[in-house]
Amino acid sequence: MVMDFYAQVSHNKKMTYVLFLMFFLLIGFLSFILSFILDLYMGVGFIFFFSIFGILSIIFAIGSYYNSDKIVLATTGATEVLKEKNPQLHNVIEELSIASGLPKPRIFIIKDPAINAFATGRDPEHAVVCFTTGALERLNRNQIQGVAAHELAHIKNYDVRTMTLATVLVGITVLMSDFLFRMFLYGSFRNSDSKNTGQIAIIAIVIAIILAILTPVIAKMITFAISRSREFSADATAVEFTRNPEGLASALEVIASDNQILVSANNATAHLYISNPLAKKKSFMSSWFSTHPPVQERINKLRNIN
Repeated sequence: MVMDFYAQVSHNKKMTYVLFLMFFLLIGFLSFILSFILDLYMGVGFIFFFSIFGILSIIFAIGSYYNSDKIVLATTGATEVLKEKNPQLHNVIEELSIASGLPKPRIFIIKDPAINAFATGRDPEHAVVCFTTGALERLNRNQIQGVAAHELAHIKNYDVRTMTLATVLVGITVLMSDFLFRMFLYGSFRNSDSKNTGQIAIIAIVIAIILAILTPVIAKMITFAISRSREFSADATAVEFTRNPEGLASALEVIASDNQILVSANNATAHLYISNPLAKKKSFMSSWFSTHPPVQERINKLRNIN
């Protein structure tokens, strides 16, 4: 079946809106429960706590958003590479920047034999692309072009902004659920001698335990779902830039055969890479928590593009 990649891009963008709506509803529900329980603890008022959680969430999101590229680069240990050090890579990025109508992003390298790459930044004017030394050494020029086009597609489609916000939202839900769990362990309700309050307290504690356990899991699943949909969209857009689906398809084949584990990768940044850097660490829930769709499925779609 031949894929209309414009339809694929449109579909994935709509799916992302749905997933983000789910994310905000999850945070809103968690804020509601936290505010309700804190009102039982302190008696200050539900609206007061609900407003506080909203303000703190916004402050945390803004701070993380504007510093996302610095945080990611520091986490991965990437260093910037100048044109005189790697003119071929800079030329490839310059060509693709012209083709895509994007400003040329800054280019970074991670010293690691694993084959991978990622893009980050809050918008095209503040974007960064990063390659491992393994990718630059083991991929040919057409394959590097395909990988670079995929990363610029993430920038063009504002996927880097989407995934940055998704990461921030995960952080907020995890912090809130952890706070909820600590309240359950160390707190005490006001008016504990009241029968009605005692019954409400028991219900609140049960809800707190359930949410503290499930919220981080649900948040991660939503993040990974966003990432998987965006990978197909970026593959399709990359072909629009290069008009050469085989370059990216063959690069993905080489990446899939690579047995190296990217040392600097972690659960917080795995969704940024062109291929899941944690895929070699298998578990019984790995398909649920995979940050990327199956590589072979991506290759098949690329080789059936119009």
